[in-house]
Amino acid sequence: MPGTLYLVPTPIGNLGDISARMADTLAEADFIAAEDTRVTLKLLNHLGIKKPMVSYYRHNTGESGAAVLSRLLAGESCALVTDAGTPAISDPGEDLVRQCAREGIPVVSIPGPCALITALAASGLPTGRFTFEGFLAMNRKNRRSHLEELKGETRTMLFYEAPHKLQSTLADLLDTFGPDRRIALCRELTKLHEEVRRTTLGEAVAWYEENPPKGEFVLVVEGGTPTAENVPTLETGVLRVAELRASGASLRDAARQAAAELGLPRKALYDLALGKGTSENVD
Repeated sequence: MPGTLYLVPTPIGNLGDISARMADTLAEADFIAAEDTRVTLKLLNHLGIKKPMVSYYRHNTGESGAAVLSRLLAGESCALVTDAGTPAISDPGEDLVRQCAREGIPVVSIPGPCALITALAASGLPTGRFTFEGFLAMNRKNRRSHLEELKGETRTMLFYEAPHKLQSTLADLLDTFGPDRRIALCRELTKLHEEVRRTTLGEAVAWYEENPPKGEFVLVVEGGTPTAENVPTLETGVLRVAELRASGASLRDAARQAAAELGLPRKALYDLALGKGTSENVD
């Protein structure tokens, strides 16, 4: 019987954010696969945990991933951690999860710190629908091509960014979305110098020309205004209700969620969906 792969988030800055369940999982796993064993050792020392570790990071996923998979198949349990945040989110851990899924190895994701969710919640921008775009490319041509694909995006967009690339990225965001598009620049989240700057792209470019950026950023960018072509209709709402119902939601809950997501009238959406052959009541 195979062991279990546990995805264990680690603090993104404040050690007080580690939960009892996260600490217990690290203590109980047979071994830990860490992005940087030196960073993880500091966390383990803080928690008073001694545990064998192996290195698993972007440049050794093939060899190390095969070794971890072999031990899991032999019945050992493994806690996968990154230096900060949730494993497998913009992280090579996704490859290991995919391999485990293919081999029938159980994967348990422990809830915990995640920079993108922390930033989204504090941004003051719409949170109902969003898209996480990870790190933009270093190469300007590739970066601008990526942003061009997002030009018509109406959902809130999130990006990770390093301080040495921030000004170039802001300039490209400005060129793509215009100076009035709102942005929240979330810096050093949960750390001593945490800052959330809510402004526009035009003002952000000007600010960082005068104030060199420091620390790691999550950029939360407002989505565009829907055009006549992509304004949700009751018909698209009914399709969304059908999707939610297929995943197990009741008609009432599906209509409520679809209405909230798409900005449609709940009762009209429910009535139209009800006419498709269901017989539940709504209140």
